[in-house]
Amino acid sequence: MKSALTILAVICLSLSPAFSYPVSLTDVQGHTVIIEKRPERAISLVPGITEIIFRLGAGDAVRGVTHHDTYPPETSEKEIVGGFFSPSAEKIEQAAPDILFVSDIHKDIIARFKDKCRVIHLKTDAVSSLYAHIVLLGKIFDRADKANKLVEEIKSDFDMIARKTAKIPESEKKRVIRLMGGDTVMTSGDDSFQNEYIRLAGGIPPNLNKKGQIVPITEEEWTAFNPQVIYGCEGDRKTAEKFFSKPGWKDADAVKNGRIFYLPCDLTCRLSSHAGYFTAWLGSLIYSDEFANDKNQIIQDHIIKSVPVSLNLAYIKDIRVVHSYVYDFIHKSLMIELNLPMAVVSTLEGTREGIRFLGNSYSPPPAWQIYHRLELKESRKKLCNILKIKENDSSFLFTGADMDHLAIKKQTFKDMEVYALVTAGVKSNAVRMSKDTGLFYEPGTINMILLTNMKLSHQAMTRAIISATEAKTAALWDTDIRSTYTPLLHPATGTGTDNIIVAQGTGVSIENTGGHTKMGELIAKAVYEAVQDAVYKQNGLVGKRDIFERLKERKLSLSDLFSLEGCECDMKKGELAAAMEEFLLDPNYAAFIESAFAISDDYEQGLIKNLNFFRMFCDQVAENIAGHKIEKMQDFTSAEPVPVAIKMAFNAVLNGILGRRMN
Repeated sequence: MKSALTILAVICLSLSPAFSYPVSLTDVQGHTVIIEKRPERAISLVPGITEIIFRLGAGDAVRGVTHHDTYPPETSEKEIVGGFFSPSAEKIEQAAPDILFVSDIHKDIIARFKDKCRVIHLKTDAVSSLYAHIVLLGKIFDRADKANKLVEEIKSDFDMIARKTAKIPESEKKRVIRLMGGDTVMTSGDDSFQNEYIRLAGGIPPNLNKKGQIVPITEEEWTAFNPQVIYGCEGDRKTAEKFFSKPGWKDADAVKNGRIFYLPCDLTCRLSSHAGYFTAWLGSLIYSDEFANDKNQIIQDHIIKSVPVSLNLAYIKDIRVVHSYVYDFIHKSLMIELNLPMAVVSTLEGTREGIRFLGNSYSPPPAWQIYHRLELKESRKKLCNILKIKENDSSFLFTGADMDHLAIKKQTFKDMEVYALVTAGVKSNAVRMSKDTGLFYEPGTINMILLTNMKLSHQAMTRAIISATEAKTAALWDTDIRSTYTPLLHPATGTGTDNIIVAQGTGVSIENTGGHTKMGELIAKAVYEAVQDAVYKQNGLVGKRDIFERLKERKLSLSDLFSLEGCECDMKKGELAAAMEEFLLDPNYAAFIESAFAISDDYEQGLIKNLNFFRMFCDQVAENIAGHKIEKMQDFTSAEPVPVAIKMAFNAVLNGILGRRMN
């Protein structure tokens, strides 16, 4: 079977919905690859391709992904076959794929599998190729209609940003640069999709006369360009910390004015199905003042549609999620209309009487900078105007978690019913209260609305907040959600912007919702389940997620964990990191590192006094890997401040791998 390396031509790639197999495509050698039926066992080693396949509703055909695949949440349920940079040929072999998506760094994989399955390399390096590949994948997976709609959605996002930035005079356009690098400062080349992103967002990228997705930039070139806005992903913070205190680098307008932004790597570092969404976000950061100006608004605020929500309580007249344009971006608001006015307790507003409408409103990332400039009062006023309700009889929460990811859980006991309606985002500002420092507001948020079929007294409503908060924290701890600020040391207790509304309800009077009461139990169980479900829907995190995701959450990079300085060994650092990754694909060694995480948390809190027992366990693991006794365990971990138990575990794996290599 012939391999498809870089796609040059795709036969029958029109946007016409009419389509039937076979799908034919041609590689760089002129070989024709024919796909005669919908694949049933696809493996994708390219996160951007994986994302598109799932967006097209073809995730059921996927059997394996890399640990870099984190979107959508359903990827967490798929087999991990290694990382993007070092996939495991053995894991791929075990999955027996009928189609395999690769990139140009997977030369060994291509050579090994070119005669075993269809190997397809889609090099997405420009928006035009993105459109073509979405359409091609739609045909391969029999999702042509969805592919066409996705392309149109991306084009619509690009068009909207183009219309907004067209209102900005050329003389006021901003110079924008993508920050990358490590030991040196790097950026994107003139022909890169990153610079295309910048242009689509209305910015001016540098012209360095250098081609490539990542190229070096000198201090002189940096100074000459003088960026007004800098953006990167979370991993680029180290480059900024290393260079932006040095002369030349620190003198850029963006550095002096604090116009440096770090965005999710899943959006920043790939050209995929969220290209339009990301460009809108980037444009809003570049032109935050201009986007906040009503004169630059191009779409009149209005409701687009309302999606009914099923929830059966006697005092609820209507409940739905309202989609509306606000400041040119689509907002989604859960709106609950009550049959009669009632009291609520809100941690955002306090006790309110005579409430007829309550809910939870999502604002998308491109609107966040706008709302940072508005006080809560103005945000509430804007929302009420759109929803055509009054401020004095409405109570709403606000969130950066998408209302499409709303979780609703119900608990019952005899005549009692409790509903928890929860949205949750925990990747940007999860905190460990009592340990982390409160500095500023960031989007994220766990928002909860509690509704019961009984009438809660005022003390019962306020006590319900404690029961719900304890359940929320238990849900986070049982899922090992880490503090964003001290992830190596602390599980999170919540986020810095959590809020809750408790509605009084009607019916039999309830005076107590504490932990010893049945109502308190039902509240806690509903919240616990809803929080975990919402975290999964928004962030794709489940308790049994893979070891690589848990490493990323602790901000631990395998390649940064160790140093081979002074080591008498014949392995290069990248080779050793790949070997470590391969071992961690083994459930036994993954469980070993996971046990180190649990032991580390307790040891750092003083609950475990002595680690000698764990040291013996580590020695045994190292010798199991090496296949022989290791006379002296060496410390290969770097100077990074890694907790003792975690350092011991990784040293065991490193010593074992090197011992095995030198045996």
